[in-house]
Amino acid sequence: MNKIITISREYGAGGHSIGKQVAEELGIPFYDRDIVRETAKASGFEIGLIEDEGEEISKTGSILKSICAVSSSNYRDTQDAIHDVQQAIILRLVQEGPCVILGRCANVVLQEAGIDCINVFIHADDVHRAVRVSEMTGSTNATEIQRLMAKKDASRHNYYNHYTGKKWGDSHNYHMTLDSGALGYDTCVKLIVAAARAED
Repeated sequence: MNKIITISREYGAGGHSIGKQVAEELGIPFYDRDIVRETAKASGFEIGLIEDEGEEISKTGSILKSICAVSSSNYRDTQDAIHDVQQAIILRLVQEGPCVILGRCANVVLQEAGIDCINVFIHADDVHRAVRVSEMTGSTNATEIQRLMAKKDASRHNYYNHYTGKKWGDSHNYHMTLDSGALGYDTCVKLIVAAARAED
């Protein structure tokens, strides 16, 4: 199995858990935010330089010159700089071999680079997602949970659409779209693993 898998997901649909289980089942690395930041740090860049899009970045110019081989003057704002740094990190990670990458427009990044991969989108109904979000946040306030779900999804939707020109969650942009609420996490894992192994 030499397949790279990308997983995009609605907030609370269990994409992180499913992706991690898929990676464990296949015996390959799983890259999420913390691992990407650690990879950036191991490459000689400060973790603080790879942060949420809205946060301030210092030394942006030196990072881009080193990792992207371009000048920071080509970027209009911090969010653009962060996106390009993350893109370069993703491309560096996949050179090391098969892996599972969560989010960050990885499906489009790899497609544009001509790198073969399986792209998955995980979604679920609001009830299943709300239960999951309550477990993750400790909140039992239904209104607050719904607000958080809407905010997170809108952020992911806008980010994906802005940087790819494609519609986040559109089945045409993925090889598999799975309803984790209806199927359950274990079945989602089995289907993704089967698709990866079918490529052998």
